[in-house]
Amino acid sequence: MTVLDSLVSRFDDVLVTDPTALAEAATDFGHLVVRPPLGVLRPRCTADVVEALAYAGPRRIPVAVHGGGHSLYGQGQAPGGIVIDMNTMNTVVAVEQDRAVVEAGASWRDVLAATLPYGLTPPVLTDYLGASVGGVLCAGGLGGGSHRHGLVADSVLELEVVTGTGEHLTCSPRRHRRLFHAVLAGLGQCAVIVRTTLRLVPAPELVRRHCLYYTDLDSYLADQRRLALHGQVLHLEGQARPSGGPDWRYMMEAVVPHTEAGPTDAGDFPDSLRHDRDAQEITDLTYAEFTDRVAREEAMLRVTGEWSRPHPWLNLLLPEQTVPAFVRRLLADDDFRDLRTNGLVLLYPLVADRLRAPLLRKPPGQLLYLFALLRTAPADNPRKAAQMVAANRRAYQQARTVGAVAYPINALPMTPDDWQAHYGPLWDSLVRAKSLHDPHGILTTGHGLWT
Repeated sequence: MTVLDSLVSRFDDVLVTDPTALAEAATDFGHLVVRPPLGVLRPRCTADVVEALAYAGPRRIPVAVHGGGHSLYGQGQAPGGIVIDMNTMNTVVAVEQDRAVVEAGASWRDVLAATLPYGLTPPVLTDYLGASVGGVLCAGGLGGGSHRHGLVADSVLELEVVTGTGEHLTCSPRRHRRLFHAVLAGLGQCAVIVRTTLRLVPAPELVRRHCLYYTDLDSYLADQRRLALHGQVLHLEGQARPSGGPDWRYMMEAVVPHTEAGPTDAGDFPDSLRHDRDAQEITDLTYAEFTDRVAREEAMLRVTGEWSRPHPWLNLLLPEQTVPAFVRRLLADDDFRDLRTNGLVLLYPLVADRLRAPLLRKPPGQLLYLFALLRTAPADNPRKAAQMVAANRRAYQQARTVGAVAYPINALPMTPDDWQAHYGPLWDSLVRAKSLHDPHGILTTGHGLWT
């Protein structure tokens, strides 16, 4: 009996092997790596996940989890194995006074749809609400509120997980603490998240969105630094945008709570900043409209076909003191000149001591910057896409020489030696957690952490 025959025999009622399902599980948002599994498991409940992992482990059948499908380089694929499609476990189970209990396959849009009627929201949200809860927590999750509240994962109160041995455990900062910290921002290496309890905070009804423009990078960074450290704004992000010539201009996006009478608790913002006052854009939105602002862009990209094109993205975390020189150098690099026409460049600050998940690697210093190079490759030119991935690798190596680290959701080939260098002093603890909770090494092999 083949492995596929054994899987079908054991999991016939929840295992899907039709070509459409396999093709969907064989790719991801990156559209750069195609690796089909033997089957797609669509669990009805946690017990199905327990049974699948308990069966796969001793047989060394690779297992990966598919939530929103937004991996960039095959990280959520399981060639010759099982992809667990968590979209069948996507319920917001309960919303209480300060928390929500959510299944891992729910999207953040689902979470907000359940919490906003109670006037509540997670403290930090990623820009794109279509991602799954479990997927974001495995990466850590960065967003415009991270300068105040840290990672999305830092708002988790409790996790229900199934380890690589098929053990169903509840973990928290007080219960199975080491496993809790190995799962959050742990890239799915030790367990599959099936349910989580998220901390909630009051949500504003209205917000005022300021888009402030700069021609000088140093002024832009200085103003971002001030807002990040003093917490004057609810949401703080920013972009580098091409100007008409060889230079770049910079847009800071800063959002404050708003009432019908005006902004609240914003101090002297934005009057004391050094932006171009003639170019500023101010928009009043409901909080719900603001949090789901990317939905309209997604719809347009799906219509044009760009959503389905390859996405060789690179996300770096830079030490503050290296930002001006490194950003200028990379934006002038010929390997990244296409960012002027078909890409998006994010550049915004994070406060190091507010990013608390131990496995998120950070460069040294009080402040660090997310520098995200979000490019799209031609759909019909695999060679060009490969060249862009190779450019990511060179940029990553250059970034490491100045103390930067990767925010590890990239189209970036990484060897086990690279990962060991990435985790540094935490490598041994990750190895111990992997050996304890996934001793057969079946979980999320697409990241390439292990030989």
